[in-house]
Amino acid sequence: MTFELKMPKMGESITEGTIINWLIAEGDSFDEGDIILEVATDKVDNEVPASAPGILVKTLFQAKDVVPVGEVIAVLEVSEEVKSSNKTNVSSSAVETSQKKQKTPKRPKPVQQASASTSFSTSNSNTFFSPLVLEIAKEHHISFEELARIPATGHEGRLRKSDVFQYIEEGRPYKFAQPVAEKDPTAYRIPQLQFDKGKGKVIEMDRMRQMIADHMVYSKHTSPHVTAYVEADLTNMVNWRNANKVAFQEKYGERLTFTPLFVEAVAKAVKDFPNINASVDGNNIIVKEDINIGMATALPSGNLIVPVVKNADTKDLKTIASNVNELAGKARENKLAGDDIKGSTFTISNVGTFGSVMGTPIINQPEVAILALGIIKKRPEVIETENGDEIAIRSMMYLSLSFDHRVVDGFLGGSFVRRVADYFEQFDINRDI
Repeated sequence: MTFELKMPKMGESITEGTIINWLIAEGDSFDEGDIILEVATDKVDNEVPASAPGILVKTLFQAKDVVPVGEVIAVLEVSEEVKSSNKTNVSSSAVETSQKKQKTPKRPKPVQQASASTSFSTSNSNTFFSPLVLEIAKEHHISFEELARIPATGHEGRLRKSDVFQYIEEGRPYKFAQPVAEKDPTAYRIPQLQFDKGKGKVIEMDRMRQMIADHMVYSKHTSPHVTAYVEADLTNMVNWRNANKVAFQEKYGERLTFTPLFVEAVAKAVKDFPNINASVDGNNIIVKEDINIGMATALPSGNLIVPVVKNADTKDLKTIASNVNELAGKARENKLAGDDIKGSTFTISNVGTFGSVMGTPIINQPEVAILALGIIKKRPEVIETENGDEIAIRSMMYLSLSFDHRVVDGFLGGSFVRRVADYFEQFDINRDI
């Protein structure tokens, strides 16, 4: 029987996937459980297994192609037994019998050479453009021909978002069959400087590191970053956690780290200042209804990823701890799914786990703020007691909030980070687990 293999849906909010590699070649056979191809969605790579033996007849898309969920990507032949046992799935996606003519895959129109009336020529030979690059091009009415003339700095001639932004800033000098826009003499442009980058071991960025680099450059280009700092006394929280972590694990079967306590307090503060839980859409501010706290987490490769605790403001400490432990475990084992890193509305980064006193984090777009938590360090502090001022050993932490000054002013940013510190300091030492 002949079946159509469709791009699987890797999560509720996933609408497309990028084919990384076909592990079965056209004409080759496969057994049940064999991996047919690898698909990337954002920062998560997924394997698509076969649920029945068969033969890969034809692939309709190649590596690096971005394919919408549900689009036919290959034609398979499976044994007659699949029909009798009603196995209509060959992978994790729905695989339907091909009773209609195979669809011709949609691909970007081929890049044309410049006409004789212009001296422009193709600058980058790689005509694979990421979905975000295509979205930017659509917004600025940039054709595929014009995209192909933008100097590309990515690996293998890949056009990066920063290349497109720089090109737009320069006035789009390579417009195809259009007059070149005049440059604003008062505008600032990045100087084209040549630096001696030195000699040494050359390490090629992996796909995730390239995505992180693009995301960070995009965030700094988009949001004017401002950082506010406060100091918090975490002595009560530290003492309570140390006294109850064993009992907490015995009662709930969950480790009690500081992260669930941080997530709980931050969710409360976000609820107090809802405008910090927002994103920007042109001239509009979208204040999110859900409070989903992303927590920056290091992967075994050294790259960072942001799994998300959904609806953190509605959960008790036991549930938050369970979510945090599960997501951290998945990150360590490279098993995070697409939905695990989707939907964050506010992000925290615990730089204290690396021994950092404080940090100046870059906003996780499209959010408008990110909170960095420094190391908890004991030091002598002056405190007020019934007997007057005294010097005592206290567990102190610096908090730093980077916020988007387009929509978050100093009053909101400062008030929010101060409220988080207040929740840390006012932790109930007599709280029951």
